[in-house]
Amino acid sequence: MTYFPNWSVIPFVLMLLSMAVLPMATPVWWSRNRNKTILSGIMSVPVLVLAIVFHCQPRLLVHSMLDYVSFIILLGALFVISGGIHIRGAWAGTPLVNTIFLGVGAVLSNLIGTTGASMLLIRPYMRANHRRQRRTHQIIFFIFVVSNVGGLLTPLGDPPLFLGFLRGVPFHWTLRLFPQWMLVVGLILIVFNFIDQYIFNKEDIDTPGALTEEVQSHRRIHIDGGRNFVCILGVMAAAPLSSCLGGPRGIQESVMVAMALLSWFWTSRPIHKVNHFEFEPIMEVAALFLGIFVTMVPALEILSRQAPSWNLTHAWQYFWLTGALSSFLDNAPTYLTFGALASGSLGGSVENLGMLLHSGPGARLLSAISCGAVFMGANTYIGNGPNLMVRSIAERSGIRMPTFFGYMVYSMAILIPLFVVISIVFFR
Repeated sequence: MTYFPNWSVIPFVLMLLSMAVLPMATPVWWSRNRNKTILSGIMSVPVLVLAIVFHCQPRLLVHSMLDYVSFIILLGALFVISGGIHIRGAWAGTPLVNTIFLGVGAVLSNLIGTTGASMLLIRPYMRANHRRQRRTHQIIFFIFVVSNVGGLLTPLGDPPLFLGFLRGVPFHWTLRLFPQWMLVVGLILIVFNFIDQYIFNKEDIDTPGALTEEVQSHRRIHIDGGRNFVCILGVMAAAPLSSCLGGPRGIQESVMVAMALLSWFWTSRPIHKVNHFEFEPIMEVAALFLGIFVTMVPALEILSRQAPSWNLTHAWQYFWLTGALSSFLDNAPTYLTFGALASGSLGGSVENLGMLLHSGPGARLLSAISCGAVFMGANTYIGNGPNLMVRSIAERSGIRMPTFFGYMVYSMAILIPLFVVISIVFFR
């Protein structure tokens, strides 16, 4: 068994760059999941040859494929179950109610994932504000809070944390990140409330009559498909139950698949229809992440092997480096990449990131990596999976969204100063 050569990281880099560039460069070609699958297959070939033919760490490839299966099953289960829940009616589209709504979404993101919470809440959120003239900022802050930073507290919240759980991080450990979560979510909500209130006041002046009365909802809130919350509880219980029982790895996956199937057959087709439910989004994620999970194997192995020679010792370094890559690449493999780097620097292994928690410095580094991956996925449209889906839904509803770099103007002006505060308070 031999090590991967340094050049073997090229497919991984090309895979991630393709995800960043091709959606804008060739949108028609990129819109087909078949083409994404072809891209993943082509990028995976060199790594598969090295691992299978030349026996370069084949166990790491097997481990990564097992992680991929668990990862897709979790996302797929939450996607299907959330697609069976429809919220009828609307809240009042006032700044205070909008702020509370985003806060509730941040909590919910930890229970059904940032993807599930985004898909469940974006449409009622837009309905509550349909009489508002300027709504772009509302969608941007929704992406900030619900689609990204809200999901820090559980492995179900964001894919990077679930991968950490699969690699030995205890299920309950992320609850220790509550101070960081509370500070970031709280500050973003305060900023949002001020901005939304300022815009609301300007609209109120320009609108005949009282805007406050116009945005009040006259329809009662009703949840269709509420039985699917039972399935959500089943998914939430699957991972920690499997860990506590110490049984085969397939227990949690089997429970999640069972919950997804139960939800699918339990839900009436009209609910799926009104939710515009289709499998294309999850198929897109499955196609892209197949290539990512294969091509990242050499990068993880090389980083772990060479980590002792790197001069990364401070938590703030891991926070900003993980976050910078999570902004433009995918935050799940970025989390694993720097987790492997931190683990290797302390004499640990790629397969068991939980060993980092056995020492004070290791726990601090993993906290910085977790926060960087989850928080800074909000910096761009491509930082986290739900970002582009929320943008697409908003645009189809007539809300004009900024371009790729236009969105970054918002994130650089609002998020980066907050992350500097987090860095100083927790990771200096």
